[in-house]
Amino acid sequence: MVNKIFINKQIKLDQFLKWCHVASTGGQSKYYILNNMVRVNGIPENRRSRKLKDGDLVDVENIGSFVVVSQMEDL
Repeated sequence: MVNKIFINKQIKLDQFLKWCHVASTGGQSKYYILNNMVRVNGIPENRRSRKLKDGDLVDVENIGSFVVVSQMEDL
């Protein structure tokens, strides 16, 4: 099952993992990312500052899959 995670514009990968409650701390996000447990759009990602945008698919090993959905603010 793929969970939809709503964000405003862009978000960094390490922040995203905390935002979607995969990690409770920045250190835990770093652990997942640096140990190749995270894939973005099917490609292993080890950059904590990777910016995610609308439609990106984030897979975290043994935890789940999340799709990034950008919320547009009302003008």
